[in-house]
Amino acid sequence: MKNTFILLLFLVAVTVVNSRTEPVNERIWNIVEEITATHREIYIDLHQNPELSLMEFETSKKMADNLETMGFEVTRSVGGNGVVGVLRNGPGKVIMLRTDMDALPIKETTGLPYASRVVAMDASGAEVPVMHACGHDMHMTMWLGTLKTLVIMKDEWQGTIVAVAQPAEELLAGAKDMINDGLFNRFPMPDYALAYHVNSHVPAGSIVYCPGPSHAGTRAADIKIFGSGGHGAMPHNTIDPIVLASRIILDLQTIISREIDPIKPAVITVGSIKGGAKHNIIPDEVEMLLTIRFFEDEVYEQIKEAIIRICRGVALSAGLKEDRMPLITFTDQYTPPVDNDPELVMRAVSSMGNILGQDKVIRIPPRTAAEDFGRYGRTPENIPVAMISVGSANHELYHDHVHHGAFLPPVHHSGYVPDFYPTFRNGVAAMSRALLDLFGQR
Repeated sequence: MKNTFILLLFLVAVTVVNSRTEPVNERIWNIVEEITATHREIYIDLHQNPELSLMEFETSKKMADNLETMGFEVTRSVGGNGVVGVLRNGPGKVIMLRTDMDALPIKETTGLPYASRVVAMDASGAEVPVMHACGHDMHMTMWLGTLKTLVIMKDEWQGTIVAVAQPAEELLAGAKDMINDGLFNRFPMPDYALAYHVNSHVPAGSIVYCPGPSHAGTRAADIKIFGSGGHGAMPHNTIDPIVLASRIILDLQTIISREIDPIKPAVITVGSIKGGAKHNIIPDEVEMLLTIRFFEDEVYEQIKEAIIRICRGVALSAGLKEDRMPLITFTDQYTPPVDNDPELVMRAVSSMGNILGQDKVIRIPPRTAAEDFGRYGRTPENIPVAMISVGSANHELYHDHVHHGAFLPPVHHSGYVPDFYPTFRNGVAAMSRALLDLFGQR
């Protein structure tokens, strides 16, 4: 009798252990399968109805309504069109999961039956086509799918989810606006903050990650170069600002090649130069627009000092007086690098490999693209952050690209579209498993 009782206790213990380990992945996959069709409809609606930065009024409402349906305490209009949902599920860690919502002024050329045909008025009053060319529609859909999975699996974890739907990522402004509106004062303080991003050049469903700095910081600068205009036939009577601008552009390139440590990546790009109005007139001034990209604050400060020095030096060498020195404005279009917490990243991708298979988890080098998600880790609270990317390229197109050189549309291209099913399913399954493990399964 005693042996029978011991055997019975052993069988119960084995059943409990099995119910809390191996079946977790199976349960996640079952939920993902159940919610895929509904979230495909959500994705199509978001794709067909994109909204520009700072104008995400309907998109914001959709995110808030979905959160309320799932049982979140929802606060709208945080930092503009931002939404914050809080789901408390007992004592434990507080984890923030963020998505972005805004689209780009690009005319879609994918040829999809649900392609965007939206035309909207931008901040300058011009009518522009609008498209989710950066995958924010997929980000929102995976975000909602992950939250739905965690809600269904509330018996598997305890803690608090802070779900953040952020506006104006494309302007690198939304994170700052939400923080300034009290994101970390009005709502539970996160122990961790995570986010998705699609990767257009990795097969759909793969997970790619980069511990440490993964996305560059960026700052825009406007430079006005003065000269002394006159007739194009008599340049000796002028100081030609177009020539000065040309010299400055070439000299700016030497900052990266000759002043910055070669093992510290940085980029200076002059994206616009405007000056003059007629073939035979030397103008009085030229305007240039440029961006600076960097992974360390010290590198940015070094570049900034060098730009000022070079512009001033060229102007002085041309004989310009002090009151005609170049006017340099480092604009508010700034965001710091995304500096992923290495420990958090590795914990997350270990969990993701657990459910997808380690062959689906790929480490990649840093990218010089910018993302304002990094701001959430730069407040005095020093919250560990991790941005994880999900491959979104159709497998056949990816194969043709790698083996035959076929064009594979990148994000911000009019032909970009994620391969929905593998991107959504693997993205949701991977992040759901990572969050469950970070909370600590019951």
